[in-house]
This record gives sequence, structure tokens and C-alpha cells, in this order.
Amino acid sequence: MNKILPLILFCISISCTDNKENKDIVYFAGEIVNPTSDFVVLYKDNKPIDSAALDAENRFQFKLENIDEGLHHFDHAPQYQYVYLEKGDSVLIRLNAAPAYFDESLVFSGDNEEVNNFLIEMFLTNEDEAALIREYYKLKPEAFSKKIDSLKKQKTDELKDLFNNVEISEEAKKIASASIIYNSYLHKERYPFYHKKYTGESSIHELGKDFYAYRKDLDLNNEELSYFRPYYDFLKHHFGNLSFMDCYKNCADNAIPENVSMLHINRHKLKMIDSVVSEKKLRNNLFRNIAVDYLIKEHEISKESEAFIADFKALSTNKEHIEEINDLYGNIKSLQINQDLPDLVLECATGKEKTLKSIAKNQKTVFYFWTSDRKRHFRNTVNLINQLQKENPSYTFVGINLKTGNEEWLNMIAERNLNKENQYWAKDFKTVQKTLILDNLNKCIIANDTIIVNGFGTIQNAFATN
Repeated sequence: MNKILPLILFCISISCTDNKENKDIVYFAGEIVNPTSDFVVLYKDNKPIDSAALDAENRFQFKLENIDEGLHHFDHAPQYQYVYLEKGDSVLIRLNAAPAYFDESLVFSGDNEEVNNFLIEMFLTNEDEAALIREYYKLKPEAFSKKIDSLKKQKTDELKDLFNNVEISEEAKKIASASIIYNSYLHKERYPFYHKKYTGESSIHELGKDFYAYRKDLDLNNEELSYFRPYYDFLKHHFGNLSFMDCYKNCADNAIPENVSMLHINRHKLKMIDSVVSEKKLRNNLFRNIAVDYLIKEHEISKESEAFIADFKALSTNKEHIEEINDLYGNIKSLQINQDLPDLVLECATGKEKTLKSIAKNQKTVFYFWTSDRKRHFRNTVNLINQLQKENPSYTFVGINLKTGNEEWLNMIAERNLNKENQYWAKDFKTVQKTLILDNLNKCIIANDTIIVNGFGTIQNAFATN
């Protein structure tokens, strides 16, 4: 507390003075321990509205005029979290940006601190419940509903206590409530598919008529929640569920729609959203999500993929999304067999920059990926790579680190006694993610000299067909 007190007093003194003159001004400030970037960027929806540089003491401050009230998010690359802001607010945060502590260490002070701390508490609670809910998916529908409703009630009761003790605006109440109810609904939408997966049942389990009772009261066009992950994730699974079941009943003679093409089922999703969602931003975001998900999973150059892109373009009115999908398809083309490796720049342990091509030149190479915030994955991957290296001595295995500070990356290399010459750091995660179509950490790319042998492999089956 002593470390943050001077910053609190500094921000309060400025905000109190200025807000007497202009009650529309918003102050958002804080201190970041172990920063992973030199900046904090503040967004409303998906648009950056301002950025602030960290000073010598790793502190930042925004002075914002005439902002749109409501849910925002701040980005300290490569991570982000939400902040709720209203006119006249002075909000302070403190966090440890090391990947393992970013969310857990985040604390809000000042105006609307109760709402903001509640949102981060719900985020962490939902993460902690993930393993428990995986076990719940094995239950029969009635028992599953009771468990999920019980968790929802505990959180709702906690929120009611907050409302009774703190004066909060109606809009803030809606955001806080949404963080609970849509996570609860999300589990219900997932249930039929996860139940089948975890129990090994041969078909979708029959559900009672009240299992989806909440659907009759859904708001599928909430503009304020368009960029709020609990709501957005719920909608993705909701429309996926509806499309799957519609296809299950009407398109595949009651066969599991896994037997129909991905093009077919994703066209269902596009049509479903087009017929139900009228809010422009939300429509476009959902169309984009379907397009990205389809192209990444399909990752083939085909008439079907091009037909789907045409469908997407006919519905989307967001030019940035259309350009993004064009770029994604172009990057997928670049990772096909017999293509040259992309001209992607990475940093080696000495700080020197090298391209993928120069790393792979004149050798057989397997590129794999890891990050500091997935310690178990890192340990398992290192063990697997050691085994694969022994079994395939003609290949060089090159690790690419993501979403980790440079110093921490070097420390982890030293701790595991990894060969520095075969370890590289991705300073710009987003560029690497887009260029290499990196949708999960198990991905690997195999090259012979600078030519791609497999651009969409996994490290677990890297040599299954090689």
C-alpha cells in the first residue's frame, strides 16, 4: 500500500482540481510492475481512443475529455482487461504485468472501483470454475442445470449485496449483471456437445423443455455489450448451437452434422445471424468471428473457401473486417506446401534480428511455440522436443516464444538449459499470430531449407506423415 499511496494522492489532487472546472473529464491512471510494453492503450469498443507512455517509475495517466461512458478496455501488450468509466471518474489501477499475475494482481481504486473490482473478480472466478464445470458436463441435464443455477445464484447474491451497499449507476449494474448471467447461459449452450464429448455418448442427449428457458428473454442486439467477452462468447455458442441443431434436424437425416462440410454448417451460422441480429456492430463482429474460425480450421485453398468468403462479404458492412479476412486468406495461401517461408522477423538471444528464412536456411527445421504464462505446456513441450530431437536427428527444432517479456524469456531459457541458438523471441505477437496463422500453442511449421513442408502441423504429430 505504501508504494501506491503517492500515486493515489497525486491523481486525486489533479482530478479534484480539474473536475471542479469540468465534470466531464475522466482520469485513468496507474502503476504497472514488470511491464511488458512501454505503453498503455485505452479502447472503446475495438477502437483505440488514447495511449499513455509509462514514465521512469512505470506509471501512466490518461486525462480524457468527452468520452463515451461505459465499458472500455485497456491494453498493455500483449494482454488486456476491462475498465468501466463514467464522466467525472478518477480511476486508479495497479497490476503486475508478468503473464502469470496480470489478472490476479489487478486492483482498482477510486470512482466505480466496486464495479471494476467486481468485474475482475467474476473473470477470475469463472477461470477458477473451469475444471469444476468440466466435471459437471458429465451430469444428466437436470443435475447439470441445478449446479449451474446454484453457481449463478451465489454470484447474483454477492452482486445484490454490492448494489445494496454502494450507489451504482443503472448502466454499471447492467454490465456487472451481464458478467454473471451470460457466463451461466454459455455453459448451458455448450452442455449438449460437451456432455457427449465427456461421456462418450453416441448422440446428443435429449434435453428437457425448460433447459433453455432463458432463451425467451434474451437480448440478441445489445450494442453496449457488443465487445464484452461474456456476452460475445455466449452469442457465438448460442448461434453455433442453433445452427448445429437446425442442421441436425433438417439437413443430415438426423446424422451428426460432423458428416456435412464445414462450408455447409458455417453458412447456416451466417444465415442465422443475418435473420436475428440487427445491431450493426454486433452483426459484423459475429460474421467476422465465423469467417476467421472457418478459414483457420479449414486452412485449405479451395473453391469452398472462396465461396464462403463471398458469402461473408455479401453480409459484412465492415471494411476493416473484409480486409482482415482477405489478409487471413492470403496468409493461409502463403503457408501451403512448397511455398517459401514468410519474411517474418524474430529476435535471437543476443538481440540480433533474423528472419524465418535465414533461420531455416540449408537445414530441415521444425518451428514450435511456447509462452511463459503456460508453464505446464512449456515443460511438456520441452520434454517432447527433446524426445523428437533424439528420434529425428536430421531436424533442427526451433522454439519461438510469444507474449513474454524479453528478460523473462531469457531467464526461462537458462532455467531449462535450452540451446540459445535455437530459441527466438517474437517481439510483435500480433504480427506473428497473423502471419503464421497461430491459433494454438501446439502448432508447428516444418520446412526443408526455406520451403514449407507442412504449415499447419501440430508438434504432437509433427512426423506422422514425414
